Amino acid sequence: MTVIVVALVALAVLGLLALVHRWLWVRLVRDTTRPGGLPRRAGTALAFVLPLTAVAALVAGRAGAPFRLQQAVAWPGSMWLAVLLYLTLAMLVGEVVRAVWLRRVTPRAAPAPVPVPASASAHASTPASTPASAPVDPTAEPDPPAPAPADRAPAADPATAPEPAFDAAVLTRRRFVARTVGGAAAAAALATVGYGTYGVLRGPRVKRVRVPLAKLPRAAHGFRIAVVSDVHLGPILGSAHTRRVVDAVNGTQPDLIAVVGDLVDGSVPDLGRAAEPLRDLRARHGSFFVTGNHEYFSGAEQWVEHVRELGMQPLENARRALPYFDLAGVNDVAGESEGHGPDFRAALGDRDRSRTAVLLAHQPIVIHDAVRHGVDLQLSGHTHGGQLWPGNHLAELANPTVAGLERYGDTQLYVSRGAGAWGPPVRVGAPSDITVVELASYQA
Repeated sequence: MTVIVVALVALAVLGLLALVHRWLWVRLVRDTTRPGGLPRRAGTALAFVLPLTAVAALVAGRAGAPFRLQQAVAWPGSMWLAVLLYLTLAMLVGEVVRAVWLRRVTPRAAPAPVPVPASASAHASTPASTPASAPVDPTAEPDPPAPAPADRAPAADPATAPEPAFDAAVLTRRRFVARTVGGAAAAAALATVGYGTYGVLRGPRVKRVRVPLAKLPRAAHGFRIAVVSDVHLGPILGSAHTRRVVDAVNGTQPDLIAVVGDLVDGSVPDLGRAAEPLRDLRARHGSFFVTGNHEYFSGAEQWVEHVRELGMQPLENARRALPYFDLAGVNDVAGESEGHGPDFRAALGDRDRSRTAVLLAHQPIVIHDAVRHGVDLQLSGHTHGGQLWPGNHLAELANPTVAGLERYGDTQLYVSRGAGAWGPPVRVGAPSDITVVELASYQA
């Protein structure tokens, strides 16, 4: 049953993509180019190639394609998905502009002439100077008929008269409007995606948040945890991006580093080299790792072992007693399909509740389990803050908190927007970040 539902959803998505591309082809290619010309042929070819590349980018990894092939289709396919989103939004606005503009510039057709009856025409030709009551001389010769003016053209036969042309001027106006609206929409979409790509490739910015905790001892006041989520190493983001993340984290001089899932989108053999700079992470109390849902798409067990080799400490439904508080971590809910889902009892069940508890959990949706187990602070990621506006509104439907700090009972939840990007390396309205969470004691 699940397979059937997935297949139906996939078909619906493909159908919607086909309809959107057809509409964009009409507005951006057919309405702006002349039939048979090179621009028309090139635009039509792109209307077929770009969606195929996008689908290939989405399914190549899941289908087990060679990593080089994944890299070859990832950039053009994923970038087109980002451009498609903002081009569609811009063209929807353009539809309104186009309708108003064409209504103003298209001339109205002139009213057709009213045909004059022949009897009325004959009556009109009677000389007006002849009185109707004048006597008629029967012996007088009739006046010869007046000759027709030489410059009067014979009446046109309505059946053979040419139709009023929807002339070249009107067609030119329509094409000018289509080109102007389409060009402006394309420029807006490309500028938006270009700026969003720059924001990802320059690396995450550091964000600082202060979190007061009632049970935190005075000695731990000012303790700094660097929260890193959703790096998404894969066919696009590689070792250079990992190095940017590591340098940003180390620059904050944290007391502890928490990597809260979705580190990778691929296997250890394909991405082990991209993850290598993680060896250089430095913190006084070490670096800790919990799985995200994408680790379970990429071989979670292998990645857990590999991050341990890189110097991080995996917390698989486990807890570490630090000098000032308990640090716990649970597996992502995606692990339930493999029998390795979150186990709050194993991570938190037998702890001393007089001590502060900080929980690492990839998805914010487990916050209610954290509340039941007396967690003081949960650190999560997963949402990307929506990544591409207006995706934040969709993320709000599936997550209790999309980004930032919120309170649920006695438990506080902080959600990072993440240090990378999934799919297109683009962020709009949700800049990437590494968050330094500074713990504050009420006793300080």
